Amino acid sequence: MNYTLNQLQIFLKITQIGSITKASEELNLTQPAVSIQLKNFQNQFKIPLTEVIGRKIFITEFGKEIAVAAENILNEVSKIDHRTLAFSGKLSGSLKISVVSTGKYVMPFFLSSFIKQNEGVDLSLDVTNKARVIESLIKNEVDFALVSVLPNNIQIEKIELLKNKLFLVGDNDYKISNKKFDKKIFETIPLIYREDGSATRSIMQKFIEKNSLSIRKKMVLTSNEAVKQAVIAGLGFSVMPLIGIRNELRDKTLKIIPVKGLPIATTWNLIWLKGKKFSPVADNFMTHIKQEKNNIIKNHFRWSEDF
Repeated sequence: MNYTLNQLQIFLKITQIGSITKASEELNLTQPAVSIQLKNFQNQFKIPLTEVIGRKIFITEFGKEIAVAAENILNEVSKIDHRTLAFSGKLSGSLKISVVSTGKYVMPFFLSSFIKQNEGVDLSLDVTNKARVIESLIKNEVDFALVSVLPNNIQIEKIELLKNKLFLVGDNDYKISNKKFDKKIFETIPLIYREDGSATRSIMQKFIEKNSLSIRKKMVLTSNEAVKQAVIAGLGFSVMPLIGIRNELRDKTLKIIPVKGLPIATTWNLIWLKGKKFSPVADNFMTHIKQEKNNIIKNHFRWSEDF
């Protein structure tokens, strides 16, 4: 046997995801490179680790046992790396954060300087919808979560990071006057929704229900990026967080439709389970946020005050 740690990592990722293509994307490798490493790894065993049926890859029972062993080996290697850094006086360990999809425009700026200062920290940043974010928090799978709508079914603690403003947006060809539209505009335009479980969808629905508006639901899309492209293409309108449309407003592919009662204002909160015992990495990150929050907002988000 002469397999490498890289081959173990690639094989483990494929078993976790069930796709060579998606594994290559997560590992930032080309698909051919992943396929070659998988083949070289499998050739060292007399018993098949995988089998391909149609165009889908399946892991054999033997392969699943090898995957468990691979994970154990990689975990031990990670511990060695962390211990080495700890003995040299450097912060080491893992930091796990789950963020709602639009939070990907926010969280990296609050992480950047911390990660650069602490090269021994392994960051896991999961970007998903609100339902999955809260689920990972309840299961204690993450240290922190970033949300714009606080959960009401679990006890949490929080730090307010940034104001979140949501506007009605349309494509740049839509004609608007200098006056604000009445809320009844929602009853005259096709609306594009995010999927169930999305915080943005929840906020939009609450606004519509609060104002007793009868609306036309044009379509439902499963990501902020998909909604943006649909609006740009003229397929409809949507209520979107300002933080996610800065470039489109600058490039004039989207425009804010001025409506009475908008923007809807919420707050981006970094949250964690009440009573959670932080690791040294999580504790240091919390200290970093408290100390640097105002500087980060000033340096990266001051532009949002103009809207």
